[in-house]
Amino acid sequence: MLFLYCVLVVCGGVLLTAGVIEQRRHFTNLEHIPSRVLVNGIRGKSSITRLCAGALRGGGLTTVAKTTGTAARFIHPDATEEPVYRKFGIANVVEQIGIVRRAATYHPDALVIECMAVMPALQEINQSKLIRSTIGVLCNVREDHLAEMGPTLDDVARSLSRSMPEGGICVTAEQDRFHILQEEADARDCKLVYADPETVTDEELRGFSWFTFKENVAIALTVAELLGVERGTALQGMYDAPPDPGVLSVERYTTHDGKKLRFANVFAANDPESTLMNINQLLDLGAIHRPLSVVINCRPDRVERNGQMGEIIPELEPEQVFVIGHPAKSAIDAIPAAWRSRAVDLGGDRRDPEEFMAELLGRLGPDSSLVAIGNIHGQGEHLLEHLAELPPDDSDPEEGQAAPGAPHQGTPAAPGQDQEPPASRTGELYVPRIDPYQSYPESYEARYGPQQPPPPGLGATPQWPGHGNPGPGHPPADGPYRTAPGQEPYPGPPQARQPAPEESRAPTRPRGLFEPVRPPEPGDTPQAPPPATPFGQGRRAAAPPPDHPGQDRPAQTPPPAPRDGNTSGYRPGENR
Repeated sequence: MLFLYCVLVVCGGVLLTAGVIEQRRHFTNLEHIPSRVLVNGIRGKSSITRLCAGALRGGGLTTVAKTTGTAARFIHPDATEEPVYRKFGIANVVEQIGIVRRAATYHPDALVIECMAVMPALQEINQSKLIRSTIGVLCNVREDHLAEMGPTLDDVARSLSRSMPEGGICVTAEQDRFHILQEEADARDCKLVYADPETVTDEELRGFSWFTFKENVAIALTVAELLGVERGTALQGMYDAPPDPGVLSVERYTTHDGKKLRFANVFAANDPESTLMNINQLLDLGAIHRPLSVVINCRPDRVERNGQMGEIIPELEPEQVFVIGHPAKSAIDAIPAAWRSRAVDLGGDRRDPEEFMAELLGRLGPDSSLVAIGNIHGQGEHLLEHLAELPPDDSDPEEGQAAPGAPHQGTPAAPGQDQEPPASRTGELYVPRIDPYQSYPESYEARYGPQQPPPPGLGATPQWPGHGNPGPGHPPADGPYRTAPGQEPYPGPPQARQPAPEESRAPTRPRGLFEPVRPPEPGDTPQAPPPATPFGQGRRAAAPPPDHPGQDRPAQTPPPAPRDGNTSGYRPGENR
């Protein structure tokens, strides 16, 4: 017995010693990387990681990056990339140790890495032990992973805040829960910087060869500015950066029986809010058109998400809803009863992909659009593989469009109304295509919800003058933070959006979640905004907007007043 006890003690001592040695080596590798950017949030992390890395490369900084989303990739300083090998194909936060070790061999100026932790405790460990970022990014707060980080969006915001660097800098484009993020940042002595999407012009956004959003670009530009990269070179670096495999994309195919198909891969936006935003923006751009069909891919370990995708069907107004994967019932039952007759169960995950693809394509019209939502894994991967085998449609996209001003015949009528014949059966294919290069839509947060302009008089956000500093806790040797010459200062934190008065809304059908509200008429009585709640006092839940009955949203209050015009509370010359 004594022998076994001695063996146990010796083995425990060996493991403890090995762990201490590994930790010291890991911290040494981190010290070889002066600037470390940890990207966290709910949606768009992989795209923002690539944009940040591209912006820093454009500024001449040796930058290594790693994404985790649709396909985990290690991105070298020359922008080449390779898949991240995982034993048994299972993701684990411990792999970040190997990523840091490999990145340190390049002696880079910056490391941009996507947060791969979901559990709040693991997010904190990922920040404090594995990455120890100098700049954090918290892109947005959406409805996803509610079982781990929820159940409310306020809880999700606080969970994501656990990845904020203590004594560092955090960049965010979140508007609705900015006040919560500010409270969490203050508790960690972290300077919170708001990346305003309105600072990104339409002309700058048109430089990308793929679909992206102003919020993502604004975050990347803010990170680049903090590391001393000029705006123009940062944008050029982002233009040259390869897109993420899960980036929003639209492909045009021709089926074997001559039908034309536009396919939008929206699998990456697998929460309801982001899904609606992406599809609405594609419709605004004219990248997809009606008649519109939707395919929902279900997963047995994402039953709640399957139901969320079914619930947003009335907002999309599709002609048909194809359900693949398992359990299909979880999505079909969530579709409102008035729209459930349009759902087509293609047989679950046990059906041969050749069979369900033949049935799916056979039900489409001569010229239609198909949008894939839900989760990509499982039958969704088979869907993409079979569509990729179809011949591309090289015909003129303007060919066969309806005359300008002609009524649109392809939009399905709401349940209970007389259904007009689909456009694909009458020769009226779709409405004239919107040219995205004439008027690019504004940021989707502003496009689909009223906003208030930021208050005047907010001070400039300080500039990070160099990339070789030991961290944000140590001011650079050449003086305090400053705004780069020729660059506009940050406009400050966002203002809470107030719901439109109820009497000003008179839609003929329930307004979609992200459809623009009707402008107020001359007879409308303006509503005074509620008074701001002082910082540090409790906030009461506001009544839900009249067009979203039953939706529980907290009262929107502006962020706390800045000190001396500085939104972060940081004073020049103050050590952190």
